[in-house]
Amino acid sequence: MLDILKRINQLALKKKNEGLTEIEADELNRLRKTYLQIFRGSMENLLLNTTVVDPVGADVTPKKLRTEQARIRKKAIWSS
Repeated sequence: MLDILKRINQLALKKKNEGLTEIEADELNRLRKTYLQIFRGSMENLLLNTTVVDPVGADVTPKKLRTEQARIRKKAIWSS
């Protein structure tokens, strides 16, 4: 992922300073989409493994998140 980010930054700098060819612009768009997919996937993974606790110590994880966590757990148990 760091390679992708490094290349995105190189192309963005070139775009700012001198402009990009059509091929480079396409590469930049493709790399940005790939980066966002990876980022969103890791955020989703992080959230699916998160529990929200209030200062008293009670579990206040939103129902929607708990439902999705349960769905993923059930799927993992039965899928092979």
